[in-house]
Amino acid sequence: MVFAGVGRTEISPFPGVELTGWGYYIERVWQRVHDPLHATALVCESGSNPVVLITLDLMLIDAKFTARVREQLQARLGLPPVSIMLTCSHSHNAPAAGGLRGVGECDPKYEAWAAEQAVAAAIMAWEQREPVGLKTTSGHCAGLTFNRTRPVGLVDDLLTVASFQRVDGTPLAVLANFAAHPTVTTDLRPFDVSRDVPGQVCDLLEEHFPGALAMYVQGACGDTNFLREFQTDDRYHEPAARLAETAIQLLTEATESKFDTVCSSSRVADLPTRRWTLAEIQHDRDEAQRRLETEDFSGWRETIGRSMTNRPDDMVTRHGGDEAKAVRAMCRFHLEWTDEILRDLETREEILSTEVQTLRIGDLHIVANSSEFFSPFALDVRDRANVPALMMACYSNGRIGYLPDEYDINARSYAGFQSPKYCNQFPFTADSGPVMCDAMVATIADCQSEFSSKRNVDRL
Repeated sequence: MVFAGVGRTEISPFPGVELTGWGYYIERVWQRVHDPLHATALVCESGSNPVVLITLDLMLIDAKFTARVREQLQARLGLPPVSIMLTCSHSHNAPAAGGLRGVGECDPKYEAWAAEQAVAAAIMAWEQREPVGLKTTSGHCAGLTFNRTRPVGLVDDLLTVASFQRVDGTPLAVLANFAAHPTVTTDLRPFDVSRDVPGQVCDLLEEHFPGALAMYVQGACGDTNFLREFQTDDRYHEPAARLAETAIQLLTEATESKFDTVCSSSRVADLPTRRWTLAEIQHDRDEAQRRLETEDFSGWRETIGRSMTNRPDDMVTRHGGDEAKAVRAMCRFHLEWTDEILRDLETREEILSTEVQTLRIGDLHIVANSSEFFSPFALDVRDRANVPALMMACYSNGRIGYLPDEYDINARSYAGFQSPKYCNQFPFTADSGPVMCDAMVATIADCQSEFSSKRNVDRL
């Protein structure tokens, strides 16, 4: 028999905390709470194999945040760290825990408190375990998203859902997994705390399934946005309404799922990167210094603005329409990142090691990595995994920035060329994504073999 419990705490930031991910050095201290942020936990266990899924309404978390939560849950409940997955909604109307250079300062006190709240949610879930059944299924939800990196690019539009049923048949927890950047309300209400579309989906599911807690698992949206036509006061609610309606329909038609295994697996993926060249670093530094010294801001969209943002004019708007202020902020960024990378440019390892994890709960598999994963990679993992129901949990257990495919790397795009700068990393190579995919498929296979959560961590 499988037992499950759910718990939730609030993680809305206290006054003075900045929101993350809207532009460089904007100092976006929140002004209003439009809708509160949550840490929501699901605990499942069968015999000696527990797994814990904690969804966080944060833009991102780093590995230190994850370690802090895992260590506390191991000390207080005896749960093995490999069984605990933390994953973020990636709302850009939320703070981060373990930030990115220039796009929102992190508050250490808030980070520590949010970690404690995540632990509290998991303990609450553990203490309220009860026998459950499982329904899980998936279906495509097309027409909501687009690939923002190339014309007619691939998107992963699969909506995967799961419902954990109490003995009396009522839902205890409902999970929804979809891939799209949750930035629909960011331009509308940039200084509001909000869960954006993921929060709207959860609210609608909880309204339909009274007594259940809903959890949104963010998928491979590194190259995927909701259609920009939804970014209006009249239409911002449409993506969530469509996703919730589809999720409810899928669960209504779903039958009881196989539910005889609870386990987890973790591996370390050693991703290849390439060292920045001195010429690349000096080019950025020289342009920043020249523009700041001469106040010459002409042509910046084709140079400094080309890779620093997907849409350069947005940076001007976000700096109050002051073009000079926006360009100065980008120049400041280039000086700061080059200062930092030069400290260990020649000695830093070119391999970036990162965790890949899978939780298996019956037929449901949740595979996680710490990147802003690209759609072609997600589709590759789906094709190779060959499991009944698969959720992609990106922005999980840490943060390594965008993991672009070869197309974007060759284009020296925002994802391929700017992301490693604000993450203080070397750029990924065309081989990095395939190595990550191999590791993800391997952890899924581990759980197919019914390895327990006490399994040793492997490397790939």
